[in-house]
Amino acid sequence: MNQYIDIYREYEELIRMNAPACMNPLREKAFEDFRRLGFPSLKDENYRYTDVAKAFAPNYGLNLSRLKTPLNPLDVFSCDVPNMSTQLYFVVNDSFYSELMPKASLPEGIYAGSLRRFMEIYPEKAIQYYGSVADSSKDAITALNTMFAQNGFVIYISKGLKLKRPIQLINTFRTKTDIMANRRLLIILEEDSEAQLLVCDHTMDNVQCLSTQVVEIIASENSRFDYYDLEESSVRTTRFSTVYARQKTASNVLINGITLNNGLTRNDYYITLEGEHAETTLCGMAILDGNQHVDTWSHVTHAAPHCKSTELFKNILDNASSGSFSGRILVCKDSQKTEAYQLNRNLCLSREARMYSKPQLEIYADDVKCSHGMSTGQLDEQALFYMQSRGISHNEAKLLLSIAFTADVTGKVRLEALKDRLQYLTEKRFRGELAQCAGCNTCCK
Repeated sequence: MNQYIDIYREYEELIRMNAPACMNPLREKAFEDFRRLGFPSLKDENYRYTDVAKAFAPNYGLNLSRLKTPLNPLDVFSCDVPNMSTQLYFVVNDSFYSELMPKASLPEGIYAGSLRRFMEIYPEKAIQYYGSVADSSKDAITALNTMFAQNGFVIYISKGLKLKRPIQLINTFRTKTDIMANRRLLIILEEDSEAQLLVCDHTMDNVQCLSTQVVEIIASENSRFDYYDLEESSVRTTRFSTVYARQKTASNVLINGITLNNGLTRNDYYITLEGEHAETTLCGMAILDGNQHVDTWSHVTHAAPHCKSTELFKNILDNASSGSFSGRILVCKDSQKTEAYQLNRNLCLSREARMYSKPQLEIYADDVKCSHGMSTGQLDEQALFYMQSRGISHNEAKLLLSIAFTADVTGKVRLEALKDRLQYLTEKRFRGELAQCAGCNTCCK
């Protein structure tokens, strides 16, 4: 903790000088929040299974001077997800890459690109929305990110407009030394607007990498937004991702996070349904082996009546991998007619694998439909026996049952081409092959 306090104090002027103006007013408060909170310890109920201080202990480098990375992402990445045409953007480490990229043809009133450029075009919007949902006072990782982040990626959809093609953002680690990247995403959907975003995380070099990522989603009245988060990094990559979503009346938000390859991952979700008839679908899955670890924490707040949230997380763990799920649904007073469902299911394929789960409900309204549940077990031996009796090998039967276990998570994807691709990548992951997008040289190295 002290090393980050010292770095910030020593390089505060440099950090501010190389950042958009809208980011700087929040830094001092975030710094004070971080000093007060410190990294959570294993004694913290919400972090019992993830040693945060240990994850941040290595001497990671920080690119505070915003030196350019000698990389053209198009030379190493070419994604051809069948039948899915996307607007493609890159972040290398934590720097938005715009050189040598074809200009996206977006209609007036729709913006996708760096926070720095957004601040130039829409200064009032940048000041109004940046940091308006993320709360550094309660989360040390958010505070740390707010202290050090020097740019971000923004999607802005004006009132009544719909993005015709999904946006795909590639987060790439490219470095020869251990590095820490602090990434920000800001998604603003005004009334009656619609957009889809796919974020893919990759690591290209065999060094230790750590990323903090804070995502702010502002979904206004009658807006619709899909956020897909696909992690295909490396066993030497540590990632702390925090998603904040604030939903107004009749908004619809889908968040789907999938981890196919990683080292240590912590995913936090703060969802607040502020307007009536808002709907949230929050789901995710992780496929783990070796010593990989995924920790998922969610807090869904129903602050208005007639809202619905559906939450589903699944994990498949092999070898000595470990996972944790802690989910809380809060139904506030007078939030009548709430529907809230939470489910966590896990498969442990070895005796050494460990999974910890704690679903929770906190209800202060009396006219609601709410449920929560969890299960952790092994593959069905009877199903395995039945499939083997039909001539299917034990390993193939195990594979098919594992794929079937994940089907309802990938099934919630609302982009058909992406759904098909994720099912293919999931199968490759279970077969022990390196999961990769077709044509992606990042993964083919």
